Amino acid sequence: MNYLAHLYLAQPNVESRVGNLLGDFARGVDVSTLPQGIRAGLYNHRAVDAFTDRHPSVSGARTLFSRQRRRFAGVALDVLFDHFLIRHWASFSTADYPAYVAELYDDLNKGHALMPVQMSLTVNRLTQHDWLNAYASLDQIGRALDRIAARVRFDNRFGGIIEEIRTHETALERIFLEFFPVLTEHVQRQRLEAPGSALQPG
Repeated sequence: MNYLAHLYLAQPNVESRVGNLLGDFARGVDVSTLPQGIRAGLYNHRAVDAFTDRHPSVSGARTLFSRQRRRFAGVALDVLFDHFLIRHWASFSTADYPAYVAELYDDLNKGHALMPVQMSLTVNRLTQHDWLNAYASLDQIGRALDRIAARVRFDNRFGGIIEEIRTHETALERIFLEFFPVLTEHVQRQRLEAPGSALQPG
């Protein structure tokens, strides 16, 4: 999952939202020193990613991509699923989307002191360039994926993967709509951020 989905699956407070984004920036972080709310959010992030990575629907989605780009398919699906979440926002939330994004940005901006340096820099870019609204555009998704591909430290042909996404868009959208409610139910059942939780991913 990518930024929006992780934030959607977080609790509506600063520590949870920071923790649920921390998973991509936690290398070198001593988890035992984190405030409990951030630690619980981090475990929730990891549980979400583990469930997503091993789910048959997501595995099937990866096979839709060409062999030369399949290694990048997981990254592409993470970002694409944010796009589909925005597209179908009314199916998953009663909140007004622009107002919800503004609330997320406000909480993330309040949480900079709780973030590792690299995470803080990325969150600055996320809020300043309004990524969570930009992801409503499939063209923007393509540009984001090309930027990620350009940062990969080995020769690859991942750039241009948006064309394969467009080819299989209907099938990928259907997979998202089948999978995301299952993921949401899994998170609710795990209750990793509930009071009294053992704070261990399942």
